[in-house]
Amino acid sequence: MPAASPSAQSLSPGPVLPVHVAIIMDGNGRWAKQRGLPRIEGHRRGVETVRAITHAMRELGIRYLTLYAFSVENWNRPPDEVRALMGLLEYFLKRETRNLVKDRVRLLAIGRTQELPAVVRTQLEAAIQATAKFTDHTLVLALNYGARTEVVDAARAYAAAVAAGREKLNDGSWATFSRYLYTADIPDPDLIIRTSGETRVSNFLLLQGAYAEFIFSPVLWPDFTKTEFAAACAEFGRRERRYGLTSEQLKPVRAAAATK
Repeated sequence: MPAASPSAQSLSPGPVLPVHVAIIMDGNGRWAKQRGLPRIEGHRRGVETVRAITHAMRELGIRYLTLYAFSVENWNRPPDEVRALMGLLEYFLKRETRNLVKDRVRLLAIGRTQELPAVVRTQLEAAIQATAKFTDHTLVLALNYGARTEVVDAARAYAAAVAAGREKLNDGSWATFSRYLYTADIPDPDLIIRTSGETRVSNFLLLQGAYAEFIFSPVLWPDFTKTEFAAACAEFGRRERRYGLTSEQLKPVRAAAATK
């Protein structure tokens, strides 16, 4: 994972699309409550939105889409809801693997996936293997994920590598440490969206999102459409990303990028 710095794309003139969009999918329960439906109906409708936004990713030319599907904290929800969520995940993986292959979208997962139910792990591993050869678009599911848990796991793995002589203790660079994160082979998100009007990041990609742009949409996830997704990407293109520099410092760099 590269250190944050201005990229040729981020400095080029004209509309700029994010390479990697990450979404905190929020509002399923409220969507159901507003309609007098059980919470699980909101989650079912949310699965349909996942399919729609995955298609939108391809149509808009977004290379990476990461969806916060199940957090480490979600195990604390009522047992019936957790079982229903796991069932929906299994159903999604069974049904969507064929579509992912047809659309040439690679599937990856980040988090402590080894703690998911065995039947879900089996479907997840099958989907990942079936789509492994695709490179143009990647859908990343954050499953049993938490940024703090990720740091703990990365620190443990890094310490083990130092003890085994594979890493040097005095090489404390971000480039080195980031290789031990779940997202080692995934670029940092350029844009993080949270739906439903909540304005917090909820333990999601805290390190990787250090230089991301944030958009907090008032739309509940089941109602989040390609139109809202495209609007968020367009808003990203209007923002100036300075990576700690000033606008004046970036002018000559942008001018050079424009001539390439």
